[in-house]
Amino acid sequence: MVNVLSGVWALLLGIVFIMLGNGMHFTLIGLRGGIEGFSSLELAIITSGYFVGFLSGARLSPLMIRRVGHVRVFAALGSFMSASLIAFPLLNDPWSWTILRVLIGFCMSGVYVTAESWLNDAATNQTRGKVLSAYMMAQTLGIIGAQGLLTLGDAGTSVLFIGASILVSISFAPILLSVTTVPAVEVARPMALRNLFTGSPLGTVGIFLLGTVYATQSGMGAVFGSQIGLTPTQIALFVAMLFAGALVLQYPIGWLSDRVDRRKLIFGSAALGATFCAVGWVTEGGLVPLMISAFFAGGVTTPLYALFLAYTNDSLAAEDMPSASGGLVFTFGLGAIAGPLLTGWVMGMLGPFAFWLVLGVTFASIAVYALYRMTQRAAVSVDDTESYLSVLPTASPVAVEAAGVWAAENAEAEREAQEEEDAEAEAEAEAR
Repeated sequence: MVNVLSGVWALLLGIVFIMLGNGMHFTLIGLRGGIEGFSSLELAIITSGYFVGFLSGARLSPLMIRRVGHVRVFAALGSFMSASLIAFPLLNDPWSWTILRVLIGFCMSGVYVTAESWLNDAATNQTRGKVLSAYMMAQTLGIIGAQGLLTLGDAGTSVLFIGASILVSISFAPILLSVTTVPAVEVARPMALRNLFTGSPLGTVGIFLLGTVYATQSGMGAVFGSQIGLTPTQIALFVAMLFAGALVLQYPIGWLSDRVDRRKLIFGSAALGATFCAVGWVTEGGLVPLMISAFFAGGVTTPLYALFLAYTNDSLAAEDMPSASGGLVFTFGLGAIAGPLLTGWVMGMLGPFAFWLVLGVTFASIAVYALYRMTQRAAVSVDDTESYLSVLPTASPVAVEAAGVWAAENAEAEREAQEEEDAEAEAEAEAR
């Protein structure tokens, strides 16, 4: 593993710093928005703005890179993002914040496309799985670490926004000073949603609903905490727990994914998420049950994303996987835009604990639809499924496509190895 990381450590270090800055700003929006007196719906619009920009960046940044190159795009987007973070405390109206969030989302998406292109180019077929896993781990640790940094300052001042800007600015140094090769960026045109749904109804519907869950958790979690009276430190811990659960649950869910019908695992994970959303809803603010609910409800979200990707790949031909990856990212983005808007509207009508209600109903919808799909299509044999690889919902089509290719190649290699072992065993048996 050390040899694998030796060639990409600068990229991973840069990603950690980027996620520290981006993770701080996500929670800061909820904290500072509450101080500024923004309503739930206004903060929901601001949150959705990020995902509007992110979705646009995923489509446009490859074109920008092909026109002017990786380094220029990377540096320009980083500069715009750093400037946007500093601008938040200078402005105090929700529409200006929404524009800034759209810009940051666009920049982050372009940064991901660029970094993941470099990362994918630096990996070989043998190391790609480990490199992608390390990349996803760096992102998650950066987001969790960002919540700890929020306890070092006051959200009512500009200090934390400046700190987030500084972290984003310095994150580009190890990347730009170490990367020498300029990889090609080829992102397949996303598959039409109708074709994607025909190939994998559960994957398409499920990943759209999961988009609403992820955006609500990451964007509205701090808003919820602020409105129920949690302290800034408690809010930071609450958001951290939403992401920390994925570190613990990712491995057991991934292990099971390669051994059981993935639809059953999707049902079980979604049902677990719905259960703990109900716990968060009915306990009405008890700190311990609130943190436990966040740990498990947030913990199943990232594994579910990887499950939907793997399940969809199981249903498609290998040549369709690249375009399907783009289609799934686009579908997830649509859900991410809609989720905070719905949650903010419901929270405005029913109160802050409707945060859990929207999440729970969405998780339950995923579970019910998974059960329905089990009655409509026979299960794919476990021996014929692609390998599971942890992919975060923040990944660009570049990483999603690379993970799909690795999963298919790794599964084929495992099948060939198993066939060789079986043949050797038969030969030994005949010799006896």
